[in-house]
Order: sequence, then structure tokens, then C-alpha cells
Amino acid sequence: MSETSSNEARRLAEDARQRVNFEEEALALADQVYRVARGVSRSKEEAEDLMQETYARAFRGWRSFTPGTNLRAWLLRILTNLNIDRGRRSQRAPDQQPLEEGDYFLYNRLEPSGGETDEQRVIDRLSQDHIAEALAAVPHDFRDVVVLVDIGEFSYAEAAQILDIPIGTVMSRLHRGRRILKQELVDKATVESR
Repeated sequence: MSETSSNEARRLAEDARQRVNFEEEALALADQVYRVARGVSRSKEEAEDLMQETYARAFRGWRSFTPGTNLRAWLLRILTNLNIDRGRRSQRAPDQQPLEEGDYFLYNRLEPSGGETDEQRVIDRLSQDHIAEALAAVPHDFRDVVVLVDIGEFSYAEAAQILDIPIGTVMSRLHRGRRILKQELVDKATVESR
């Protein structure tokens, strides 16, 4: 074996080793990535699709990641960009499918039932689905910050890095996003408890 082919073989082996290390480190963060994907998505299926797209893009572009930097932030930046792209596509082509009987499941579940206190009905009605629904009603820019900081448990600095915005903007959007989310939850609880 010549020295050139030996060097090439060592380079390929090192490249493969680096890729495997990258994939292992990235997959170790899957729970955190999914938690953020679930927070910005309207459904479990949408979150799973978003997560799959995030990992597919990360694995295709693994060489653009700088070892020693924050891999979690890098992955969530990809997720955020994909989610922004999805939001833009859905704004251009809104869903126009007719409602079917299965779409009324949540509505039917909210029908008043005897024997429950108002407080218990409100608690029951503000299930995870309702919170996800209220979160989906928060405008995109504010929702991303709320999800990263409150659900993803990122610091303001990390959220600013992921979203590529100043920390002050993170703080402002977080405040406004929380206020909008709180109002959505109050509206749901008061309308449904009547």
C-alpha cells in the first residue's frame, strides 16, 4: 500500500469516527429536541415530523458543526429554522379541509357533565391538549421564545443564540408571549366553564 493511499485510508477512518461521534452526541439530545419540537407544534405527529427533519438536516450537514461548540443550540437552531419555514408555508396555503366528526372530539369532551365543581371542570378542560392549542395561538416569534425558555429551559442567552436575536428581544418577546398565552388560557377556561 502506498503512502498516499495509506493517508487516504486514515483520513477516511478518522472522518467516519468523527461522524459517528457527532451522531451519538446529537442523538443523546433527542429528548430535549423533541420537547422543544412538541412545544412549537400543534400535534404529536407534527412534532415528530419536525424532529425527524431536524435530524435529517443535521446529519446531512454534520460537517458544518464546529466541535466544541453548543450542539444542543445548533440542533435547535435547525429546528427553529424548519419551524419558521413551515409557518411561512402554512400562511401562504392555509388548511382548507372540511371538518369531520372526529374533529369534534375535543368539543364533545367539553360538554358540561353533572356533579363536577366549576374548578374541577376548568382543570379538566385545561389539559395538555388545551395548553398546546393555546400555545399554538401565540404568534410565531413569541411562541418560539416561550417554548425555548419555559419548556426547553434555555437561558435567555442560549435562546438568543438559537434564534439569532439580541437578549433584550428574547426578554421582550418572552414577556409578551407569556401574556398572550395567559390570556388564551384564561379565555379557554372562562368560556368553557360557563
